[in-house]
Amino acid sequence: MKAPYPNQEFETLYEVLGYRFRDPALVLQAFRHSSYVNEHVGAGLEDNERLEFLGDAVIDLAVSHLLMEKNREADEGTLSRFRSMVVDEAGLHAVATRLELGCYLLLGKGEDRSLGRQKPSILADVTEALIGAIYLDGGFDVTKKIIEKLFAPLLKKLETDDLVQDFKSLLQEFTQQTFKSLPKYRLTEETGPAHDKVFRIALAVNGIVLAEGKGKSKKEAEQRAAKEAFFCLKKD
Repeated sequence: MKAPYPNQEFETLYEVLGYRFRDPALVLQAFRHSSYVNEHVGAGLEDNERLEFLGDAVIDLAVSHLLMEKNREADEGTLSRFRSMVVDEAGLHAVATRLELGCYLLLGKGEDRSLGRQKPSILADVTEALIGAIYLDGGFDVTKKIIEKLFAPLLKKLETDDLVQDFKSLLQEFTQQTFKSLPKYRLTEETGPAHDKVFRIALAVNGIVLAEGKGKSKKEAEQRAAKEAFFCLKKD
């Protein structure tokens, strides 16, 4: 596989990003997967893993900064939970999909045949590597603006509370992707008079109880259990 020439092959990407690399070697390295480097031993090529490491830290810092600006009354715990919703494999994969980063990947033949260009983990990693490359090429202020644009859909959901309010959907999406399993809810307790009942719901994934929630309705109790389970799993 021949490496693309940046000024030609990456023109569309530059336009979408609103940024043009001064150092073409950096953007090439951002898309160079280890499987490609392993097939070109002796060529003196470096894969994108170091850029991925850097990009991970830069995204965390930039998103943390943006969340503090947009949520001035939020405490540390809330900001941490918000960041965990935005900066995860699903969020990074969504960014990569919108930018069509899979088209630019330099993969080994075997990885390419096994549909590596579509793998969420590889696409999430290349998103981080690209951000790391932009940071080295243009500095933090430029990179922060690009990150704000790329993650705008997720940040917007936080502003409107769409992500925060429906933890059942959020948890279901996470467990499907991570465990290939759906959460199950079970009523464990019902107390109080008919006009003022309190429900307790236990939530389990793969038979393991992860959380419990209490509420004035079963739906409220399920949402609280889902919220606790979601943040527990994201923390792990």
